[in-house]
Amino acid sequence: MLVGFRWQTGRVPDRDLLVISEEPLNAETKLDQQRGSTVPAGRHYVRTHFGTPEGPREVWIDGEVRAPRGVTVEEVRTLPSRTVVVTLECAGNGRKFLNPPVPGEQWGLGAVGTAEWTGAPLHSVVERAWLPSAVAVLFRGADEGTPKDLGRRIAYERSLPIDIASGDDILVAYAMNGQPIPREHGGPLRVVVPGWYGMASVKWLAEIRVLDRPFEGFFQKDRYVIDGRPLRGIEPRAVITSPRDGADVGGGSVEVRGYAWSGRAPLDRVELKADGERELGAMKVSSDAARFAWHQFVFRIYLDPGEHDLVARAIDSDDNTQPLTPRWNSLGYANNAVRATRIRVRG
Repeated sequence: MLVGFRWQTGRVPDRDLLVISEEPLNAETKLDQQRGSTVPAGRHYVRTHFGTPEGPREVWIDGEVRAPRGVTVEEVRTLPSRTVVVTLECAGNGRKFLNPPVPGEQWGLGAVGTAEWTGAPLHSVVERAWLPSAVAVLFRGADEGTPKDLGRRIAYERSLPIDIASGDDILVAYAMNGQPIPREHGGPLRVVVPGWYGMASVKWLAEIRVLDRPFEGFFQKDRYVIDGRPLRGIEPRAVITSPRDGADVGGGSVEVRGYAWSGRAPLDRVELKADGERELGAMKVSSDAARFAWHQFVFRIYLDPGEHDLVARAIDSDDNTQPLTPRWNSLGYANNAVRATRIRVRG
């Protein structure tokens, strides 16, 4: 049990989050208060589609496998483990900045967080027991509800192609930052899919089903798609966390801090510009930096007195680049356009 937390109704009384909705709970990381490379559980963003359930302590494995069986939390803990630092981001992060507005949770830029996740690789949990006919692996969470535009009760379900599901970094996780996964974050067992938007990392894991055909459920085909194309890798993004938008700062040297990440490819660099054109600097990311984690950037710059718009822009190693203007879509996904931070420099 994580010290300082009381798990009763799925809420954390002493959490420090920007709450978007209470029922179901959706809340942002306060990025302007974030320090360090990982986010404590009580400050890490929370995405919930339905009510917060009691996660089961046994996961049922069936479908295209040699023999269906159940696996308990205790059994998963006995398997060889991996610990990966992973940035998870909701696909709707940045939705509230789209114009015209779109439905859904009106996330700002804080539907993102980074934690150290520990668990067993999925393929070792399933013991590579899937049959040659397997094409996808479906994960079903214990959370259930009735989406407004569906009209019937369903569980939250998402799948991965078999080639992705068989990778060493796809985890059935039981620990977050070295402690049992808190209930709000999907404990006792959840899936963690590094590099993909958070919809793939199913919480409160109840069932793993190996399929002989692609999954076509609601959260696979009707949601988390853009123009019918399912979302996968996280688009590159850089966010300035200090100074805050609207800040009044002293003249002379100004320190600009923030975080940048990309799931589609390793982050390559972060560029900082002022007032639309003037380049203030670029930070190159080390080639041995954590592959799936965000990276902190710090620039020390000098600005003349007056108002200035600062823009940080992320570029990954495949040249995926943050767009300068939003790419609108009807569900408001993957809006990773740059956001200017306006500050006033005193004389």
